[in-house]
Amino acid sequence: QVQLVESGGGLVQAGGSLRLSCAASGRTLSNYVMAWFRQAPEKEREFVAFIRWSSGITYYVDSVKGRFTISRDGAKNTVYLQMNSLKPEDTAVYYCAARLGLGGGDRDFRKYDYWGQGTQVTVSS
Repeated sequence: QVQLVESGGGLVQAGGSLRLSCAASGRTLSNYVMAWFRQAPEKEREFVAFIRWSSGITYYVDSVKGRFTISRDGAKNTVYLQMNSLKPEDTAVYYCAARLGLGGGDRDFRKYDYWGQGTQVTVSS
């Protein structure tokens, strides 16, 4: 089992920044893929970014490229999502997720086994 606890959400004006954190416990993450997803009201859960823990390889949805950065800290077993130049359309509940890095599907929320409780990000115009 992997337990994930997110923090760092909040209210920010357009153009501002926030950093989300996801603290993981319960398993060694070396074989895991860690990702951030988001879900706005009445919309499907959307992939935002992932990082492969062992290699550090990252991937982003086009709408956040150049603005968001996913990273990990092995000593703290924590994944971060640095969000800059935020836009109102970034408003959503952000979820941290984990899956064993076997096979494909790193951008598919249905492939993830472990989820955090979510943290609200609201960007005002």
